[in-house]
Order: sequence, then C-alpha cells, then structure tokens
Amino acid sequence: MNLLQLRCFVAVADALHFGRAAQALDMLPASLGRHLRLLEEHLGTPLVARTTRNVGLTDAGAELVEEARDLLLRADRLELAFRERERVRAQARVLRVGAIDSVAAGLLPQLLPHFRQEHPGIRIELLEQKTIRLLPKLLSGRLDMAFVRPPEVRDRRIAFRMLFPETAVVALSEGHRLARRHSLRVEELAEEPLIVPDRRSRPHSHDLTMKLFLQSGLTARVAQIADEKQTIVNLVSTGIGIAIVPRWASRLAVAGVRFVPLRFAAEAPAYSLQLSAAWLRGVRDPTRDLLMAVLDRNLDSYAASA
Repeated sequence: MNLLQLRCFVAVADALHFGRAAQALDMLPASLGRHLRLLEEHLGTPLVARTTRNVGLTDAGAELVEEARDLLLRADRLELAFRERERVRAQARVLRVGAIDSVAAGLLPQLLPHFRQEHPGIRIELLEQKTIRLLPKLLSGRLDMAFVRPPEVRDRRIAFRMLFPETAVVALSEGHRLARRHSLRVEELAEEPLIVPDRRSRPHSHDLTMKLFLQSGLTARVAQIADEKQTIVNLVSTGIGIAIVPRWASRLAVAGVRFVPLRFAAEAPAYSLQLSAAWLRGVRDPTRDLLMAVLDRNLDSYAASA
C-alpha cells in the first residue's frame, strides 16, 4: 500500500466517478483503476462497488476512506512544512507563476507592469500552459501560483480564488459575411462550421461553445478540432471556420481575423469562462500575497477588459 493508491481511492470516493477522479489526479482512468485494484488486492477486500451505471463504496471502503484522508492530510502537511522551511532558507525573491494562454495574452500584460513598478526587486518566472498541466505543477512545488480555469472536480490540496469571468466573442476571418457586424447572436451562427478545442485538454472552452448552441436549440457543426488557442485563431484566418473564444484571444497577433461580441436575449444565460488564481492550500507565501494585493487593487479595471 502506498500514498498514490490511497489518493486514487479517495479521489474515487469523492467523485464517485472514475473519469472525474482520474481528471482530478491528472492521470488516465485505466491507470487510476490499476492503482485501486492493487490497493484492494493488498488489503484483501473490495473498496469500491462498480456497476455499469454507478460507483459506490463498499462497507470496507466507507470504513477506510476517513482514515485514508487523515493519513494523506498528515503526509501533505509534512511535505508542505518541509517546502516552507526550504523556501524560508532560500530567501528567494522569485515568484513562479503559471497562466493559461488567454491570461498570458490579456491579464499579465496589465498586471505585471503594475507589480514591477511597486516591487522591482521581485522577479517573475512565467509558464504558459493549460489548466490540466498547471495544477499538477502546483502540487509538485514547481509553481507558486497559477491563473487557471477552476476544474469541476477540485483537489482539496489546492486553494482557488475566483477572480472574474472572461467574455466570449466570435472569431471570424476578415472576409466572412458576418465579420463587419457589431455583435452577433448564436442563432446567426447556426450553419457556420466551428473550430473548437479538444475537450480532453480544454474542457471549459469546448463546453462553452456546446452550451451556447444547446441553449439556443442548435447543433454545433464542428468542422475542426484544434488544441492551442493560437492554432484555432490561425485556422480562423484561413476561412475554414469560426470559433468562440475568450475576448483576450483578440490580443493574439493573428492577421486577417476579426472578433465580434456575442449578444444574448435578456432572459438567456450569458455563458462565460471563469478565471481563478490557485495555489497550494496552507502554504504561506509573502511574495504571492504581494502579487495578489496588486491584482486586488486593480481587479475592476482588469475585469472590464476581459
């Protein structure tokens, strides 16, 4: 029995769904299932009752889960305490920040100049990646904080601070018949081929497009799957399709693309992309607190541009 096996078991107990539990741990469902089976074999009893429709805990699983949580909590506290001692010892004036692409294009060019003006002696190291890649780096200690989309299943070891939603806009090639419009309704996009991100790597952006069309009683006509926001906007410029993207994507330097706001009926929910700051729960970091203080003072102006 090891900590990874226990983490897999607790994640399944929390989510009662193998796919969501695997996503929370950033691993494949098959790998999670293998670790859980090894734990059950080691203990000599089933811990999870699996059917084709439901996942639940056996009596043995229900007895084990709270003790497993306590053991993992103590292990995490030991790890955090050691890292905190190392942080204090190093006295490093470096803040390692992760960011999703729209934040790197929109928020950070506003935030970092304000921060450097107030704290010129602190160096910021930036890493731009997707949420599913940034959160494990927080857990491993390779990042001090990250700007991410809050996941549906949240790891209890990570603290999430909700900031503001990013507005969705339509990216169209300059020659598109709708490109000169001041705003667009989703219904006007009914017959348009769509370029959408892969849901496995960008679930929030993918689901946003699908929800907007579903809300309007339409079927999204997906013409192309792409992974990176830069790639999506570049494909839009070729005219093979349109895309629904965060407004900050308009700051990407791609010629031949126009970004048109979406217009919603008064009674319709206006879907948006939530943005959060995240860090390891229980870890004190004065340098991170300084960055968050600058962010808080300017939050309204940053949100207005999102």
